[in-house]
Amino acid sequence: MRTKTWLALLAVFALVLAACGGGAETEDTTADDTAAETTAAETTAAETTVAETTVAETTAAETTAAETTMTETTVGGADDVGTADNPIQVLFVPSASADEIITGGEVLDQTLEAATGLTFEVAVPTSYGAVIEEMCASPTDTIGFIPAQAYVLANTQCGVEVELKALRFGFTEYWAQFVVPRDAETQSLTDLAGTTWAYPDPASTSGFLIPSGMLTAAGIEVGQEVEAGSHDSAVQAVYDGTADFGTSFYSPPSDAEGNSVWDGDAANADVPDDLVDSCEPNADGDLLCGEDFQVNDARSAIAASAPDVVQQVRILTVSDPIPNDTMSFSPDFPEDLQEQIVAEFLTFAENDPEGFATALAAYDWDSVTESVDADFDSIRQIVEDLGLSSDDLG
Repeated sequence: MRTKTWLALLAVFALVLAACGGGAETEDTTADDTAAETTAAETTAAETTVAETTVAETTAAETTAAETTMTETTVGGADDVGTADNPIQVLFVPSASADEIITGGEVLDQTLEAATGLTFEVAVPTSYGAVIEEMCASPTDTIGFIPAQAYVLANTQCGVEVELKALRFGFTEYWAQFVVPRDAETQSLTDLAGTTWAYPDPASTSGFLIPSGMLTAAGIEVGQEVEAGSHDSAVQAVYDGTADFGTSFYSPPSDAEGNSVWDGDAANADVPDDLVDSCEPNADGDLLCGEDFQVNDARSAIAASAPDVVQQVRILTVSDPIPNDTMSFSPDFPEDLQEQIVAEFLTFAENDPEGFATALAAYDWDSVTESVDADFDSIRQIVEDLGLSSDDLG
């Protein structure tokens, strides 16, 4: 740069001399001046070219480095899924006791780790909406055990994919139930207008979505809504008298062999009148009425602490069938790992039904069956009709 500066000064000095002189001297000076200007211009051009080349090379190098870093991060993130440093997140919705869910989840964790060699980490987020947000925020490494409404919303929001659907008491579907105090005069949904409603969570399909649709269709406006946090808590609110009615899941009653003893008529969904007084939990925690009638709906979840729950809480009505809850995967979960986990999960259910039932006891899963997105079109339609989104889940 110093050479360039002196050349430029000489060029200016030559111009000054040319302005002061004339004749042959002018011609000589002009010629010298032209040569100086040419030399200066060539020097400037050369230096500019070098500078531009250096900048271009630096930019290219930085771009290459950035692309390399991005590629390494992307590939490394995908290849890293299921390792101790990047365990697969297994998320459960808080529809039952968190302790019960975690206990079963750890059994599932150990079984899948032994079968696949992958590392899993079980968690119960604070709400259904939180599960959806975590699955979308961690698109490469998350499995969610989520009900129909949460699945539909997660699929719409970020492309979460369903793979399996629960079998519960022999059914691939379940129902929503409305429960009221047994001594209440309430006889139909219309009697619920202006009363206090306890529901599990805004993202609960049977606890909120379906009941909301039924109440809206009937033109019923409740007086107050109470988010209880779980199905058993919604029933507990009715049992305690802090809510006039509650909504939760309904699974049909069964006999000692696990066969359904319900004829599908909503009027017969509850325990027969002649068995009500005999209902109580047995040594295994099952809620039995008489010798061969097992209650499997959400009331059974509080039978240990409220053994007279059937005597105090009755079923008002039940909904149409709802697809059972799902085992779904975050949108960019590695396909090979997904196939491996699904295969091992199906094997677990088939070869060790008792262990499987223990692992999913909080949700009463007996087994699983394959599922596709179209299975949830009816729920998707209700979600659209009510104008719901994951923002409504808190």
